[in-house]
Amino acid sequence: MKKNLKKIAFVAMVAVVIAACKKNQETVTPEPQETVKNADKVLQHIKNLGFPESSIVDNGNEYVVEEDIIFPKNMEIPANTAGPKTEQYYTGSIVNATKKLNIRIFVDASMTSMSSEINNAIAQWNAVPNSTLRFSIVTTAPYDILIKNENLGSGVCGQGQFPSGGSAGALVKINKNYIAGNSFAQRARTICHEFGHCISFRHTNWAAIGESSATNVPGVTGTDASSIMNGGQCGSGATVLSQKDKDATAALY
Repeated sequence: MKKNLKKIAFVAMVAVVIAACKKNQETVTPEPQETVKNADKVLQHIKNLGFPESSIVDNGNEYVVEEDIIFPKNMEIPANTAGPKTEQYYTGSIVNATKKLNIRIFVDASMTSMSSEINNAIAQWNAVPNSTLRFSIVTTAPYDILIKNENLGSGVCGQGQFPSGGSAGALVKINKNYIAGNSFAQRARTICHEFGHCISFRHTNWAAIGESSATNVPGVTGTDASSIMNGGQCGSGATVLSQKDKDATAALY
């Protein structure tokens, strides 16, 4: 009798597990077709900006390019980016005339230990001569940019989104533990660099690191070894905006 009871209990347990599996299978919701379509458009937009396909990483709800540039799959595609450009420096899409006057940054609790570095980065962009671009920190919503800590793996110091729809790129991720051993100036440099992506700047050394094209900032051309927007230089790059960085910012903003 005991053996029969055990068999019955076992069969019942298996039946429950099978039923649960079927239920889970039935309740899986496929990704909306519109989301998939927009992701395809974002992927093409990235290619149109001149990034080689080999540098594009599918990271769930976003694409990551050159390790530190984020493209959300639901982003609004900027107009007039139908084909590759043949010059350099920015995406062709900038923060609009109203929003550039006060780009609000919300510092996630995970980044408050680097508040001084964040303030240093903000001060650099705000001090550019002949520019009306201004960043500020807010403590509540609404805000334009969220800066937070995230483990991005070894070798990646930070990531930032490009602007779209006239708004600044909405997210900056900083690999806080990875850059903790860098100097204060280099930690601030990483944050300043990622804010640069949020206002449209591409890597100044785009050609050297394998990007096929970028849009020219009017009146500011050529390479710049001192640019804070050079890619692949976390922990060793320039720690202040170069003269060309400032000229490019003034030209756009």
